[in-house]
Amino acid sequence: MTEPLFRDDAYLSVAEATVISADEAGIVLDRSLFYPSGGGQPGDSGHLETSDGAEVPITTAVYGEGRTAIVLKPAEGAALPAPGSRVVQHLDWATRYRHMRIHTALHLLSVVLPYPVTGGQIGAGEGRLDFDMPDEIPDKAEVTAAVMAHVAADHPITTEWITDEELTANPGLVKTMKVKPPMGQGRVRLVRIGESLDLQPCGGTHVRSTAEVGEVHIAKIEKKGKINRRVRLRFGPLPQGEE
Repeated sequence: MTEPLFRDDAYLSVAEATVISADEAGIVLDRSLFYPSGGGQPGDSGHLETSDGAEVPITTAVYGEGRTAIVLKPAEGAALPAPGSRVVQHLDWATRYRHMRIHTALHLLSVVLPYPVTGGQIGAGEGRLDFDMPDEIPDKAEVTAAVMAHVAADHPITTEWITDEELTANPGLVKTMKVKPPMGQGRVRLVRIGESLDLQPCGGTHVRSTAEVGEVHIAKIEKKGKINRRVRLRFGPLPQGEE
């Protein structure tokens, strides 16, 4: 069992841990700063510092079988720490923070475009959501302006928990059609934006307020099927000529 430190404090970037196991499958710690790949968000990277000062580069993190352990994937050829030893985790914070900002921006996008979400992906510079959108393709500038209005409003972002049964009784909380929130452990984490702007199940990392997202824009809206639309969101202002 790995304690997911990122779930309670997404801003924690350095933390000690004890090595539970280390082999060709990866490194398992008793507590992890590293977010494991899932829900469209990439696994974190960084390095472990051993007691003798050596560094073990970590390229990504994934869930182990049963999702109870988080497995850190070391760089090829890296020396592995001994089970039972203490290490200090160092997160690639710059990349993680960009993931947090993009992830939060995608939640805002799902507010502006209130359609069923059929897929999504988070990157360090761009994110996307796929929607079942039977209406006409929206204008990029209008969607950008609506998202940025929510960013500028500086809505607080908080988390709360409900039981599996409560989520089953409130299916409207789930926006994603193909990616279901993890259930089976008795409770599900919800991410709330503002008092009532958005509330949905999510295990990913987010910023503390929408203002931290910074400037973003809708880069592209692609037709992927009869009613499926892929909306790409990127950091920075909408390029001139596309307003």
